[in-house]
Amino acid sequence: MIGRLNHVAIAVPDLDAAVVQYRDTLGAEVGAPQDEPDHGVTVVFITLPNTKIELLHPLGESSPIAGFLEKNPAGGIHHICYEVDDIIAARDKLQDAGARVLGTGEPKIGAHGKPVLFLHPKDFNGTLVELEQV
Repeated sequence: MIGRLNHVAIAVPDLDAAVVQYRDTLGAEVGAPQDEPDHGVTVVFITLPNTKIELLHPLGESSPIAGFLEKNPAGGIHHICYEVDDIIAARDKLQDAGARVLGTGEPKIGAHGKPVLFLHPKDFNGTLVELEQV
């Protein structure tokens, strides 16, 4: 069901410093910041030859990333994202298997302009999983 790894998301307390680190220190191709108000984050994508890194920074006080950074002040890996061909079929199969889909269970449009869902980390070895339809 899952396809390739789309990205690894890292919550960062200082987005500008993280951009400098990836661009100048690691020599990575770094995109422009984009606000995602529906998800409460500002994101920056770093393009790698085989996947992407998504830097996440809180957008507003109610951002889920703000809570993550309170618990992890230095930042850290927030989630991993896998591609799926049909997000509704994937959701239904996962729910039938007992996995919990966060939120309403209905896909939202993610930072790539495609439908996404998040799966409860307790159902996946402590890892928050995002599914993105390709």
